[in-house]
Amino acid sequence: MGNWNNFAEESTDPGAVLRNGREILLQAYNWESHKYDWWRNLEKKVPDIAKSGFTSVWLPPATNSFSPEGYLPQNLYSLNSSYGSEQLLKALLQKLKQHKVRAMADIVINHRIGTTRGHGGMYNRYDGIPLAWDEHAVTSCTGGLGNRSTGDNFNGVPNIDHSQHFVRKDIIGWLKWLRSVGFQDFRFDFARGYSAKYVKEYIEGAKPIFSVGEYWDSCNYNGYGLDYNQDSHRQRIINWIDASGQLSAAFDFTTKGILQEAVKGQFWRLRDPQGKPPGVMGWWPSRAVTFIDNHDTGSTQAHWPFPSNHIMEGYAYILTHPGIPAVFYDHFYDWGDSNHGQIVKLMDIRRRQDIHSRSSVRILESQNNLYSAIIGEKICMKIGDGSWCPTGREWTLATTGHRYAVWQKQ
Repeated sequence: MGNWNNFAEESTDPGAVLRNGREILLQAYNWESHKYDWWRNLEKKVPDIAKSGFTSVWLPPATNSFSPEGYLPQNLYSLNSSYGSEQLLKALLQKLKQHKVRAMADIVINHRIGTTRGHGGMYNRYDGIPLAWDEHAVTSCTGGLGNRSTGDNFNGVPNIDHSQHFVRKDIIGWLKWLRSVGFQDFRFDFARGYSAKYVKEYIEGAKPIFSVGEYWDSCNYNGYGLDYNQDSHRQRIINWIDASGQLSAAFDFTTKGILQEAVKGQFWRLRDPQGKPPGVMGWWPSRAVTFIDNHDTGSTQAHWPFPSNHIMEGYAYILTHPGIPAVFYDHFYDWGDSNHGQIVKLMDIRRRQDIHSRSSVRILESQNNLYSAIIGEKICMKIGDGSWCPTGREWTLATTGHRYAVWQKQ
């Protein structure tokens, strides 16, 4: 077990983790975490996080923010936030380092709240704090004197103009500082908001060990529900990864959207017309971070929640399949010991059978009430309430739960 965690710790090559493909991420917060002395709470959990086999822990935005959740940043160089003080954060980062788990920083650089009024009477200047930019750092479409945005607008706040050289230079300096503080990985928030070519520049400049982008737009729906074919949706995520110089992974929102419909008795959705998995995982698994829910889709925001009585089927799918699986804090720590134990067991099987981001998938069944597949020719699994088990004496049951089972070769 130790060799998984030690691998990235010893590697300084940013591409090594993507090539190795043996990551399991933990999103270590939800939308309410800022109310609960969070850095201290997490520090106590680090031994369990490490023992469970997580390689990287995605932390909420650690910098000063206008909103307590951290997504309206202002002074990027202040590490005092509603999650706790700089001192408590550094204690947590140190503890993670001792346990050989990487810390992932949430990088919120699409927008930034101004300190003073400038052009047009808008709060689009940053006087009095580090990175004291003027209106030229703000896109013209959000009230600044910069260029037009290179992506979608995050409405109601000043959006940063990444086309300005001085802005990029300052952001790279800040990202390098975060690396020196003890963050090793990056998660890019609202990656639709600015061109992925800048993400490439930021990764090349700050050299995180691993990066993932949140490129989230709507799946394709028709009058009756979710379309079977989501190729255009996954293609947009693939295009973003490509434009990052292939340096960043991306959250597989396509797989999430399809999987949460499939578990309701539509497992035929889990095989695309080519016989492959239908999300980003089916096309570029080494860059696909699969997940069930996050602080936006689930938690108290519940913008797009996974059906709560099917959570373990979801994990039985992503933790046995290629891609880079991510586990959500709530499911791991707030939904009872049984869930925690089942997720750890699935992670354990993944590790022992050496399933990785590029493992092969052979889909055997995808009917209304049943999906089954063989992964890496080492394990096979089924989800759904249809009965199924593999033929052949070489298979033994590795774990089972409500509507799922996993077998491994003896």
